[in-house]
Amino acid sequence: MKEQEGKEVQVIINPISGVGSKRKIPKMIQEMYRDTGCHVNVSFTDYAGHASVLTKEALARGVKIILAVGGDGTVNEVARSMLYTDAVLGIIPKGSGNGLARDLHIPMDVKKALELIMKGHVTTIDCGKANDRVFFCTCGVGFDAAVSEKFATERRRGSLTYLKNMIEEYLSYEPELYEILINDQAIQEKAFLVACANASQYGNNAYIAPHADIKDGCMDVTILAPFTPLDVAPIAIQLFTRQLDKNSKIKTIKAKQVTIVRQKPGIMHLDGEPVMADDRIDVRIIPQALNVYTPEKVSLVKEVHQFFEEATRFFDNKLSFLTLWDKKITSSDKKR
Repeated sequence: MKEQEGKEVQVIINPISGVGSKRKIPKMIQEMYRDTGCHVNVSFTDYAGHASVLTKEALARGVKIILAVGGDGTVNEVARSMLYTDAVLGIIPKGSGNGLARDLHIPMDVKKALELIMKGHVTTIDCGKANDRVFFCTCGVGFDAAVSEKFATERRRGSLTYLKNMIEEYLSYEPELYEILINDQAIQEKAFLVACANASQYGNNAYIAPHADIKDGCMDVTILAPFTPLDVAPIAIQLFTRQLDKNSKIKTIKAKQVTIVRQKPGIMHLDGEPVMADDRIDVRIIPQALNVYTPEKVSLVKEVHQFFEEATRFFDNKLSFLTLWDKKITSSDKKR
């Protein structure tokens, strides 16, 4: 807390990210910093890429505390402009997935996230680069990239919408052949997806690499082999209950860098954002790249409580998920 006193704080808010109003957030932040002597400057983004511009302007003024209010896309824009600086990022998660915030155990509640920032504990985390594009949680090609492209056009977000897009994309998606250069070995895999995980999850507590550590200087490369319709429900359940590594269709390899060669250029996702990429993608981890406000320690009780909350939320949606799955499969069979 003392380290923050008297400093300028730049707040960058994406007004259209995720769900819920952000109208009250500026006042909440102003009140939180009221007795610290800090000058709080609040800016709203107007277009894609604006958060990066605002961040660079703040850094040029010598700002050392930058708060990002939004989802993974907003956080990525702000954070990638802060790499290798002594400035500290505060995350107030207001997106649909909030992958980085969840991985760092940052509360989803705005007030609690602000209280965490005010405590002033800083962690330095790794980032990834895929063909020189920065990511913090995951990048990938294949099925998850195709789903991210579809999900990006949705008006409604959240885990159920994500599951719906997974089902719709699964019915038409064809696995691809990849050559993967990793740990001085070349392997060929026909895969549904190849994901490079700096953090453990995509967002929405969908754990693609349950054992990935954002501070270990490595990534977990997850390869999902082609699977049948009967495998979909178990894979989905394991994805949201941090058990995916136990599935026989999954192969995980730890590495500092990897090259993925596919048959043609196409969509790649970075922290859930779809982008076009070449047929060759070079991915590497850059250790100790970004300073972030995080909890000083994570309570095991809170971890278990959060797990059961998320599992309950998932299984509450499971009936809708399976009903939708049955309708899609039936519809697909009729078309044949």
